[in-house]
Amino acid sequence: MDLLRYTFFQHALLGSLLASIACGIIGTYIVTRRLVFISGGITHASFGGIGLGLFAGISPILSAAVFSVLSAFGVEWLSRRKDMREDSAIAVFWTLGMALGIMFSFLSPGFAPDLSAYLFGNILTINQADLWMLGILALTGFFYLFIRPIVYIAFDREFARSQKIPVEIFEYVLMMFIALTIVACLRMVGIVLAISLLTIPQMTANLFTYSFKKIIWLSIGIGFLGCLGGLFISYHWKVPSGASIIFFSILIYAVCKIGKSCCKKQS
Repeated sequence: MDLLRYTFFQHALLGSLLASIACGIIGTYIVTRRLVFISGGITHASFGGIGLGLFAGISPILSAAVFSVLSAFGVEWLSRRKDMREDSAIAVFWTLGMALGIMFSFLSPGFAPDLSAYLFGNILTINQADLWMLGILALTGFFYLFIRPIVYIAFDREFARSQKIPVEIFEYVLMMFIALTIVACLRMVGIVLAISLLTIPQMTANLFTYSFKKIIWLSIGIGFLGCLGGLFISYHWKVPSGASIIFFSILIYAVCKIGKSCCKKQS
């Protein structure tokens, strides 16, 4: 309990809660729409923004946010064209972002930057700017105001169009939120593991319910529990916090999956 007196640990706890809310909301849309591969591409494309930020001497998170949003829009636009498949469009931005990130990182002036914090994450390095970004994403009114059309689009775009919902506009806005949520979580779990924070709690919640709204609430709780367990493991075993958060989240999923299977056999 002595850790609670330290500011960095208080930031880590608050960041965990806000990230769980943001990931719980947007992650449910990702899993329902089966956008995991696209989200993975956006995650790796963000590395180009980090490299650009280091090269230009600006905030790498800010440049990663801009680069990720543009990449998300690019993937969405290219995937709508008849002359390019969606997976090919994802591959273009995935590899372009990684290539630019590596090039700009090596071209950045001064000492070679430490990229491990961005690749693997460290929740204890979360600062107030990160908390503001997570807070805005977690508490934005967009999802609360437009939850019904978002659910329609997530499950059946053709039905949504029949209800006069501007599907294309909503999809671009949601892609922007996906990109920003990914970037907001980079300090927590890093580029390598960020997509797990947006999918594993939802997979676990989906074991118990198929309701979109219930999955959101359950995944928020499961995600926060995974963050707390990961912080506990990181503190006691002296291992990176990002990896331990994902490990504990997968452990929760495995326990729930086995528990549900055992209950089915007994019934």
